[in-house]
Amino acid sequence: MKITIKTLDNKSAGEVELNEALFGLTVRKDILQRVVEWQRAKARSGTHKTKGISEISGTTKKPFKQKGTGRARQGSLRSAQMRGGATIFGPVVRSHAYSLPKKIRQLGLKLALSAKQAQGQLIVIDTFASTSAKSKDLSPKLEALGLVKPLFIGGAELDNNFVLAARNLKNVDVLPTQGANVYDILKHKELVLSKDALAQLEERLK
Repeated sequence: MKITIKTLDNKSAGEVELNEALFGLTVRKDILQRVVEWQRAKARSGTHKTKGISEISGTTKKPFKQKGTGRARQGSLRSAQMRGGATIFGPVVRSHAYSLPKKIRQLGLKLALSAKQAQGQLIVIDTFASTSAKSKDLSPKLEALGLVKPLFIGGAELDNNFVLAARNLKNVDVLPTQGANVYDILKHKELVLSKDALAQLEERLK
């Protein structure tokens, strides 16, 4: 399948042949869900923590005598049922990350690319090079291209002016090729690839 290459000024710059193995797959939502859940789990900080009974400060003295008070017997002020006491089976600092087979991760990225192509939300730009680092100069160009919530994926090296101009624009993200991932692709409405990114993704996912 072929797709028109555009410039940042919304002009045609020829055509490019898309690899069917990357952009022509039947979308499988179950694979996409697995990869997104894996990404989100890996991104969790896991710093939530409650204190166990060994971490609560307090005396080990029996709070009151065993019998004759009319109250339930107690052995420690640090017990869970006491005010300020420990939390039983509470969360501890840990990593939520788990492993996912490389083939599934690669297939998920291919399916995300195919989904954007099938929805007509894939755009190929000749280059992201910009002469200005000002957001007010880039914003009209994105509006002319009809971009609402785009993710730009460039080559291994990004143009500094373009990155500076895009970072203050709402709902616009820019990533190098090595940062391409399923979650960010699906989170944004449009996927915008540079010619370099297209070639590098084909090399990465072949």
